[in-house]
Amino acid sequence: MTSAETTVLVGGRVHSPADPHATAMAVRDGVVVWLGQDRVGRALHPGAEVVDLGGAFVAPAFVDAHVHATAAGLLLTGLDLTGCGSLRECLDLVAGYARAGGPVWGHGWDETGWPEGRAPSRAEVDAVAGGVPVYLSRVDVHSAVVSSALVDRAEGVAGVAGFDAVGPLSREAHHRVRRVALGLITPGQRGVAQEGFLRHAAARGVVAVHECAGPDISGRADLAALLAGCAADLPEVVGYWGECGSPSLVAELGVRGLGGDLFVDGAIGSRTAGLVADYADAPGSRGSLYLDAAAVAEHVVVCTEAGVQAGFHVIGDGAVAEVVEGFARAEARVGRAALAGSRHRLEHVEMVSGEQADRLGQWGVVASVQPLFDALWGGPEGMYARRLGVERGSALNPFARLAAAGVVLALGSDAPVTPVDPWAAVRAAVCHRTPGFGLSPRAAFTAHTRGGWRAGGVDDGVTGSLVPGAPAHYAVWDAGELVTAAPDSRVQRWSTDPRARVPGLPALHDGAVLPTCLRTVRAGRVIYDREESHAPARP
Repeated sequence: MTSAETTVLVGGRVHSPADPHATAMAVRDGVVVWLGQDRVGRALHPGAEVVDLGGAFVAPAFVDAHVHATAAGLLLTGLDLTGCGSLRECLDLVAGYARAGGPVWGHGWDETGWPEGRAPSRAEVDAVAGGVPVYLSRVDVHSAVVSSALVDRAEGVAGVAGFDAVGPLSREAHHRVRRVALGLITPGQRGVAQEGFLRHAAARGVVAVHECAGPDISGRADLAALLAGCAADLPEVVGYWGECGSPSLVAELGVRGLGGDLFVDGAIGSRTAGLVADYADAPGSRGSLYLDAAAVAEHVVVCTEAGVQAGFHVIGDGAVAEVVEGFARAEARVGRAALAGSRHRLEHVEMVSGEQADRLGQWGVVASVQPLFDALWGGPEGMYARRLGVERGSALNPFARLAAAGVVLALGSDAPVTPVDPWAAVRAAVCHRTPGFGLSPRAAFTAHTRGGWRAGGVDDGVTGSLVPGAPAHYAVWDAGELVTAAPDSRVQRWSTDPRARVPGLPALHDGAVLPTCLRTVRAGRVIYDREESHAPARP
């Protein structure tokens, strides 16, 4: 199907606020033009291509509001350490890749689940690397274990913050060796990784991604290649550049704004998130702060006055305090209305109080959040609790608090930190490990669809939903049995959290089988079709 054709989808279940009972939808020139019942659709559009959905579920396609395409693509094609169950297994995998002789780029180790309870040492990596450069990022990508061969290529790294002669590198030392490691990847390898990631996202019902690039993440050449390679048969790429500087960078780089991973602090797993009190498992350490309130305020003011969207990576409560103070200073200079109209963004914003959430809502801030963080590391026995203690560790990612304060939520994966799995993210946002912190299924689904478009500057009231006049961004799902009635909260027969089932959406409780993507469509153009992807190669 091309965007110039009229197509009528029939025999399905269409998720639309315009017609909750729709079984059919018509698309013309890449736009939804009608919703209703099968027979009416056929009669109103004679000569149109008719697609029988066979009972499949049609819904707005997802937007992933925070990704790193090259790193996520390299994980798909390269050394995946996310499933390693021990330090020994990790080193064995590195040894296997190093025997090929080229640089090794790996990602995903997490020592908190290993029996050894520690990261690999540089000496251990050197022993299996055979002299080749090795870069192994921790699962949160805020620290990395590297080989001596890579350290030797990073001039002056031993004298900067975050250098460790024995274990993982963090802060500026990590940023320097990461830039060197990226430089060892050829343009061809980069192109394969980027396209592979985008096709992978399309196969999961994602029609747009927000690339959070920056000088410490990927570099200008990497971003330029990604934006140049964003073809019509791939998900749309909305670029962000994480650097304080002139607003002219927006036009120069072709990005939506100066934000994304503009670091105020780091990550909890690597103990680089900026805290107001010590880490429970590292007394004397409160993480890192890369920007203070004055720098935050200046960036927000410059961007606001230029009509440019600003944003920051912020996780720890110490970093959130600096950001809130920075926005307050910016408000004193440009006014609340100007801030609210700019739709500035915060990425992650995991440790936020009710008062801080209220202020962010008044400033029109968007929170780009990652529910799978809580699914993987939340709860009383998770990594957050080990790093921060149970009380602090259970207070992270208060999605309901942010939503109640009027903060626009946009869900994402932070791939490669967590996988691109939108329905799992929606379920994680609903079934939060801390009672009272989760969203309703409808709110979570909206945050992963329309919320992503709003976060990227598209707020026309229709994009991200299936209503007449909306761009035809949708996905077709094998969703099994949809919920047709509200749960009985007295019986709770489906889940310990009855909100995990609402009419019109798939069941999201822990035992439910999540939908399988059959087709993804961007502006009327098919960018993924499961049948074609599984078809045998033609001779």
